Amino acid sequence: MDVFYYYSYGTAAWLSVQALPLLVSPTMIVTMLSPDVRKPTSLEDYFCRCLGITLIALGVITILLTGSVPLTSTFAESASEGVSTEDSDPKSPYALPTLTLTTTYHAANAFYGYVSWMQIGSAGFGLSTIGSGSLAAVGLWCILFASSEGKISRKTGADKRTSGFPFGNKEADKKRQPGRKGL
Repeated sequence: MDVFYYYSYGTAAWLSVQALPLLVSPTMIVTMLSPDVRKPTSLEDYFCRCLGITLIALGVITILLTGSVPLTSTFAESASEGVSTEDSDPKSPYALPTLTLTTTYHAANAFYGYVSWMQIGSAGFGLSTIGSGSLAAVGLWCILFASSEGKISRKTGADKRTSGFPFGNKEADKKRQPGRKGL
């Protein structure tokens, strides 16, 4: 579960890094985005700061909903057991849905950053692709392996949902029949 905690805190940190320039200097953001150097309008200033606050709030909500910060009444309850991604876990019932949504967000952000990087060639889009792509990969790993809903076997790496359709393994079926001796 350590990777799950790292993912939660990494998501919050990445969102905070993206929010920092929006909050500190909307003028810098407008200057980078517009062809001419000018002061931002009050509407642009408002939207930059609003988006920065929203990104920080999203990071905090991610940490709280994944159960990375214990929200129990006593410390002994939270210290004795870690959080799990099971739906029945009372400490974090929203861990898996939050993990899925933030992973989807990071994947979409990485895709957008990559497409923009290929068209424009700006290093900022490249950094966005690397940061969001890394978090999307770790989030996908957590969904597949660190959750109780994972469909990939930890032991063999095979998909647990596979079947013999449309090709059946007749030799394996013969060996499984009771009362029948193998070759």
